[in-house]
Amino acid sequence: MAQKQFDLIVFDWDGTLMDSTAAIVKSIQASARDLGLPVPDNHAAAYVIGLGLPEALRAAMPGLEPKYYPQMIERYRHHYLSRDHGLTLFDGVREMLDELSQMGYLLAVATGKSRAGLNRALQESSLGSLFDATRCADETHSKPHPAMLQELTEQLGQDIGRTVMIGDTTHDLQMASNAGASGIAVHYGAHPETMLREFNPLFAANSVAELHDWLRRHA
Repeated sequence: MAQKQFDLIVFDWDGTLMDSTAAIVKSIQASARDLGLPVPDNHAAAYVIGLGLPEALRAAMPGLEPKYYPQMIERYRHHYLSRDHGLTLFDGVREMLDELSQMGYLLAVATGKSRAGLNRALQESSLGSLFDATRCADETHSKPHPAMLQELTEQLGQDIGRTVMIGDTTHDLQMASNAGASGIAVHYGAHPETMLREFNPLFAANSVAELHDWLRRHA
């Protein structure tokens, strides 16, 4: 077997491991509708996926007055919680993570979700035992700030140069670049291929199966 390029593989959650993009978009739009605010279109709502919730809502509705932020956050959580029990992992995610763990890679998550939200998702998906560390947006700086990756590598005693970040948004790839890590894009999530290509990812996968195969042979 060829020598490994990476020791630590970090995954985004929403739109990368879990098929949750549509639920997030609809929850953002429903939150705006509840408060009688301008409803962001699908593109605007999808663009902010991956950011921390306060940052995402500000970016999706840049003209929103600060007094509405707490109400928007409350309404978003209400709508998302009504949908998240029906969300599923993308096909092949569990098998990919199982194999990577057995191959000796350290695995982590860096996500815009809250800690409570990620813990709930890890419990419901039964994936928690496969990850060596996780970091959420309400614990540190939101993407694309490099803090999540810096903190994960420090916690696990790893070299950022031997770390790869995998995600479906430009926020993931920019965070990797800001941290000095490698980045891999997936094309089945929130951001279109044209946007992701601008960040020159090491690899771009059209499916979990393609990602799994590349990691098996090249990571």
